[in-house]
Amino acid sequence: MARHGGRGWYGRVVAAAVGVTAVAAATSVWTAQAGQSGGGSAAPSTSARPAAPEAAPVSETIAHASAAGAHAVNITIDDGPDPVWTPQVLQVLRDNGVKATFCMVGTQAEAHPDLVKQVVAAGHRLCDHTVSHDTTMDKKSQVYQSQQIVDAERQITKASGGVRPMYYRAPGGAFTPYSRKLAASHGMRPLGWNVDSKDFERPGSAAIVATVEREVAGGPTILFHDAGGDRSQTVEALRTVLPWLKQQGYGFGFPVR
Repeated sequence: MARHGGRGWYGRVVAAAVGVTAVAAATSVWTAQAGQSGGGSAAPSTSARPAAPEAAPVSETIAHASAAGAHAVNITIDDGPDPVWTPQVLQVLRDNGVKATFCMVGTQAEAHPDLVKQVVAAGHRLCDHTVSHDTTMDKKSQVYQSQQIVDAERQITKASGGVRPMYYRAPGGAFTPYSRKLAASHGMRPLGWNVDSKDFERPGSAAIVATVEREVAGGPTILFHDAGGDRSQTVEALRTVLPWLKQQGYGFGFPVR
């Protein structure tokens, strides 16, 4: 999996993430449930809500296949939500009757909970894409990896109103055996990709479409972005590539769990 380098927005995301939470212990498990006031306990004047059941562990192997079968594709959208581009991506998906998996950066989800809720309400799935999108996190300590994954899970779940992410995608594919095992223990299947549309490089919508058309036969999970810069080319490419995929007989599904 190719790493995405030179992302000018990365420094801004990291800066936003500083001070979000203290570093979690490597084996920490988040138990505060979305919808509770304060941290993990209710205010004295309110009744404590029962804790929601923890997510069941899933496979720690990196998923690529589609749960919808051999001739289906998984549309995955990374790095948002973004107030400009996520609504436009949602509209294109709606126009084409397609469901996607949104791999969200924790600080972005925290900043735009209304968009996270819109994604969930439209029937799409959530994916943990870490707190600050550090593409070098596979070189960092297990404590750091844990903080990035578990804190993002908390941020996304809270922003969604209690819907947990079902997948974990390492930024730039920077998975480690530890991060895969940790995510899986939280019910988040590690999620890879087969087709990198290269939309992050903004090569033009025609080039993005051509990449998908050329490479989709090699695997079903296609990577797009709805944040990290001007995503107008992505929106335009999706308007073309989704009908094209249908014309080729492809269905649309979610990654296997």
